[in-house]
Amino acid sequence: MNLILFDNQHNAAMLPLTFTRPQAALRCGILTIKEKWELHLGRSAGYLTSVELSAKYGGELAEDNLFVSASLLPANNLVDEVSALGFNEALVKEGLLLAVRSSKDFTSEIIEGKTSSFNIKEYDGEIKYLDKIFRLLPYNQDEIRNDFELITRGRRSQPLSDTVNVVGLNKNPQLIDQIFIEEGASVEYAYLNPQSGPIYIGKNAVVMEGAMLRGPIALCESSQISMGAKIYPGATIGPWSKVGGEMSNSIITGYSNKVHDGYLGDSIIGEWCNLGADTNTSNLKNDYALVKLWDYETERFQKTDLQFCGLVMGDYSRCAINTAFNSGTVVGVGSNLFGSGFPRNFVPSFVIGGPQGYRINGLKAVENVATIAMGRRNVSFTDTDRSILKTVFNDTIKFRSALR
Repeated sequence: MNLILFDNQHNAAMLPLTFTRPQAALRCGILTIKEKWELHLGRSAGYLTSVELSAKYGGELAEDNLFVSASLLPANNLVDEVSALGFNEALVKEGLLLAVRSSKDFTSEIIEGKTSSFNIKEYDGEIKYLDKIFRLLPYNQDEIRNDFELITRGRRSQPLSDTVNVVGLNKNPQLIDQIFIEEGASVEYAYLNPQSGPIYIGKNAVVMEGAMLRGPIALCESSQISMGAKIYPGATIGPWSKVGGEMSNSIITGYSNKVHDGYLGDSIIGEWCNLGADTNTSNLKNDYALVKLWDYETERFQKTDLQFCGLVMGDYSRCAINTAFNSGTVVGVGSNLFGSGFPRNFVPSFVIGGPQGYRINGLKAVENVATIAMGRRNVSFTDTDRSILKTVFNDTIKFRSALR
C-alpha cells in the first residue's frame, strides 16, 4: 500500500505558505504534516499536489494507494481507522474526506473531496483539521508535545551540560525526561524550564549563553537561539533557522532568520525569510477583538476565532530593521518591506516598499536574493525553484494591480 498526502479544497485558505509547498509540507509542532504521518504509519509518503509543485514535491502513484488529507493532523485512534481502510473505502467526518484507499484513477475526485465513488466509513472521533492557515497556531503547543513523544519514544537524550540550569528539577527530578537533546547539539549556560511542556533540541542545534526557554518548544536541526533570547511556550523554530529576542507561540517553517531583538508572537513564517533587527509583531488588538486576517480563498479580510494573531509571511519575504507589524498582517511571497509606520495588513507577493508606497519587486530581483540567501546555507536555488516562483508571480498579478 502506497502512502500519499493529498492537497485538497482548502489549499487556497492555506496561502501564502502553500504558494511554494504542498499542504503536507507545512510544519506544526516539531514535524511537518507529512513527517507525522510517515512516523505514525511506518512508511515513506509522497505528495499529491499541483503540477507546478510536483516537480519539487513528488509522489509516485500505484494501483493501491492510501490517500490521506494533508489538512489532517494524526492521532492514535484516527491512525488506526485510516490504517484499517479496505480498498475503495473512504473515511469521512461530517462530509470531509479524511482518507481513502484507492487506485490512481480517482485523484481528481480525491483532491476535490468527492466521495461518491467509494464506500463510506464515518469517523466519529475528534479531529484536528487545518482548513485555514491560522489554525496552525492554536494546535502548535499540543503538536510539540505529541511529536516529542513520537520522536523520543525508546530513545536516550544526549547528556545535559552541567552549565545548564533546569528550572524545577530540584523539586521534580522527572522533569529531565521532558528535555531531549539530539546528537551534535550544543546547549551551554542556558535556562530550560520544561514544567509546562517538553523542550526538544534538534541535531546540531545551538542554544547560546543566557537564553531562556520555557516549554513546549521545538528547536529543529541545525537551528540556533541567540544569546539572552526569551523563547516562550509554543515556539517552533524550523531547521537551519536563527532566532533571538522574544518569540512566543509562533512557527518558523525553516531556513529563516530573526536573529536580533524584537518580538515575534502568534505568527507563522515561511522559508528563506529575514526579519531585520528589532522587528516587532503585535498579536493582540487594542480593543481585544477577534483578529481579522486576509483570506486568499475569499479574497477579503475574514474574522478568525483568535484573539491572538500576529504575522503570516510567505517564503522569500523580508523586512528591514525596526519594522512594526499590526496584528493580523499577511505578507505574500518575495516581498521586501521597509519604512516608518505599519505596513498594510495585506501585503501582496512581489512588492517592495512600505507605508510610504509600494512598487513591484521584480521576479529577477527576488531570484537573485534567493540565490545568495540559499547559498549561505549551502542550498542551491534550482530551475524548479525558479519555475515555482514564476508561477506565483503570474498568479498574484491581480493583487498588485491596485498598488500605489
